[in-house]
Amino acid sequence: MRISETVKHLIIVNVIFFGASMFIPAIKELFAMYYFESPSFYVWQPLTHMFMHGSIMHILFNMFALFSFGSTLEMMWGGKKFLTFYLLCGFGAALLHTGVNYFSVHSAVSTLTDNGYNASDVMALLKEGKYDLRWGGILGDGQLHNFLSAYNTPVVGASGAVYGLLVAFAFMFPNAELMMMFIPVPIKAKYFVPGILLIDLYGGVAGSFSLFGGGGGIAHFAHIGGALMGYLLMMYYKKTQFNNNRWDR
Repeated sequence: MRISETVKHLIIVNVIFFGASMFIPAIKELFAMYYFESPSFYVWQPLTHMFMHGSIMHILFNMFALFSFGSTLEMMWGGKKFLTFYLLCGFGAALLHTGVNYFSVHSAVSTLTDNGYNASDVMALLKEGKYDLRWGGILGDGQLHNFLSAYNTPVVGASGAVYGLLVAFAFMFPNAELMMMFIPVPIKAKYFVPGILLIDLYGGVAGSFSLFGGGGGIAHFAHIGGALMGYLLMMYYKKTQFNNNRWDR
């Protein structure tokens, strides 16, 4: 299958950003997406984080998926609709990821304030890149880890947008057979995509409530956010696909 034009340009931009970030560390600080109450957050990061990646395997996996599913969708939709869908799924990923982080941060702050700390002082300390060791005795290791990680750890990658493409592909080709890496068993798209989303949901929830915190360095809820936005867009497209043919227009 040949690569479509918009997909080709997206891959080129991702490769350029990845290569530049290897030689100019400041690019990661500017274009990865930080928690929105952090002083490291900038308004362009919900867009630019989609073009940043943390490792060679990370970008290879995402770009292969973008090529595999994105080219098919672009050939059916056209470049403009495809790019709009892709970016909106990326924004959906950023939105849900940020929402989960907001819950992690402010539930921890609420617990600390219930134990005598001032919320403004807690947030001011975080903005200085510091934290109080005594917080661990109140929050426990798991919640403290999630609290600090949500505030300080940036998210990068096209995975959320790619998950949106997976959902769209499953909508349009439900019986197409797909295979997960290292599991050479073909699975129909209508089962494959919900299956990997359930795995992500488990990983996100287990990471959020783990004794030791964290989700293995994977932004599971960003994946789910991208997939959810893809689902909503596909439902909208399905509902409005015949509008141009209605006689009452």
